[in-house]
Amino acid sequence: MTRRRWIADEVSGDHAALVGAHADHLVRVLRARVGEEFDIATGQSVRRGRIISAKADRVEFELGEEIPTVRSIEITLVLAIYKFDRMEWAIEKCTELGVSRIVPLISRRTESHLAAASTKRVERWQRVARQAAEQSRRAAPSEIAAPLKLSEALKLNRGLRIVLAESEESTLLRDVLKPGARPDEITLAVGPEGGWTEDELQAFGQAGWTSASLGQTILRAETAAIAATAIVASTLFSL
Repeated sequence: MTRRRWIADEVSGDHAALVGAHADHLVRVLRARVGEEFDIATGQSVRRGRIISAKADRVEFELGEEIPTVRSIEITLVLAIYKFDRMEWAIEKCTELGVSRIVPLISRRTESHLAAASTKRVERWQRVARQAAEQSRRAAPSEIAAPLKLSEALKLNRGLRIVLAESEESTLLRDVLKPGARPDEITLAVGPEGGWTEDELQAFGQAGWTSASLGQTILRAETAAIAATAIVASTLFSL
């Protein structure tokens, strides 16, 4: 039987702990007890952990053998900010698919009240990513960066940089990911509802980003993010 995986809040030598709501869920909802074993991600590795103390606000583990993990996919997702419920869906699913870093972006078409509230939303997005990482048995959640403006995001220099554009007619995303040309990392930018403005796309091009499309079908922003991440992840695994 596959053991459930948890990402430790605290790690010290051969001991780790879950605290607060994290611990409460394990004790009160899942009714975990002393002696039960789980996989514990420590930030450096994943190890077998046996519960040695279980309280509502703190669960402590004794760490044992290291467990082999699958190579992480180095994908940075630059995600234009849009309605928070849909954005959380994208963060959750893209974390499950293996995105290593998510950078919220304040774009031209991001609604002003969402842009103003985005900084305070980062902590919630981090919780969403953490829960998704544990669900999908990742060793670490996607890092959620502080929201950036376009001028700042354009300076990101993480491997092959691709901006998804509905206006792109000649190049599909899968065409950019050529077999044998394996990048160390891919940065993928996905626009807001309504897409990027023309001047934003020009700025991406001038900064050296490659423009690509998901095809003729017009997708919602969250669907585009999930679909693009799945294409990139599956291609990286197959190269």
